[in-house]
Amino acid sequence: MSGQKILVTGATGFLGTALVPLLIERGHRVRIVARGAAPEAEALGCEIVRGDLRDPALAARALSGIDALYHLAGRVSRDPADARLMYDLHVEGTRLLFEAALQAKVTRIVLASSSGTIGVSRTRRVATEADDYPIETVGHWPYYLSKIYEEKLALEFVKRGLPVVVLNPSLLLGPGDARLSSTQDIFRFLQQRIPAMPRGGISFVDVRDAAHAFANALTMGSVGERHLLGAVNWEFSEFFARLSRIADVPPPRLQLPSVLKIGAAHLLEKWAHARGGEPDIPASDVEMGECWFFVDASKAERVLGFRARDPFETLSETVQYVREHFLPNR
Repeated sequence: MSGQKILVTGATGFLGTALVPLLIERGHRVRIVARGAAPEAEALGCEIVRGDLRDPALAARALSGIDALYHLAGRVSRDPADARLMYDLHVEGTRLLFEAALQAKVTRIVLASSSGTIGVSRTRRVATEADDYPIETVGHWPYYLSKIYEEKLALEFVKRGLPVVVLNPSLLLGPGDARLSSTQDIFRFLQQRIPAMPRGGISFVDVRDAAHAFANALTMGSVGERHLLGAVNWEFSEFFARLSRIADVPPPRLQLPSVLKIGAAHLLEKWAHARGGEPDIPASDVEMGECWFFVDASKAERVLGFRARDPFETLSETVQYVREHFLPNR
């Protein structure tokens, strides 16, 4: 199917800027929702609707005449102070948008969720789409919790006849993250701000490969189901060792018990806040580093045609981009 009129929320974000050109290349007409400037989308000829997704009138206007919707809008934050904002955007904003999509009789919705709604464990294991929500593990991390609520809400809309396909990418890496939304840990590593080696493991996927899977989801994938996207599953020790060879930066040196790392992180965070500042690494980030985020992407390979490039290419180009744009005087 080609030549559809598609609305993309979150089009100016990391994933959105990789996806929108693909949709246009495939012959689709793209409308985006943006609160501020969107020069890249304008240069591609996208129609732009300005406003806030939590405005019901804007949602109805943005969806007028639309065939399909990509809902990528979200806020990536590990700060507990952003919990209310993330709930409002991920849950209440999605509810308003999907109610409007029902009225507009949209024929396909692709929701950008997160592998963190499935693949987070305090023990080493590989998650699949059949796993339940890890609420006990992520319950005090507001980003993942709000994404779980968003995903559950979206699947409830499927029961009301809305054709939603859910994609769950792991950590997005690669060039183009202008806000350091997903590549912040690479930035910290290059600055040698990660003193202790995390105990757990990480999965990541190149944003360009994820964008191809999202583009394919317009006609492929299973309505009412989740699809995990991940290129590799590496222990953090392996991840930082490989990153060290690429960037010529030493890996974290300290090897400490989890309880000591987490306790120290909370103390340092309180100390930083008492001085009116922010810690180098939030305590929640240290807690996450003690977990495993491993996922099985075989379903996405089978039903979405997902293919992951060489992870060394992804890491190398991520390092190059972060250095050029955020560490020019290193």
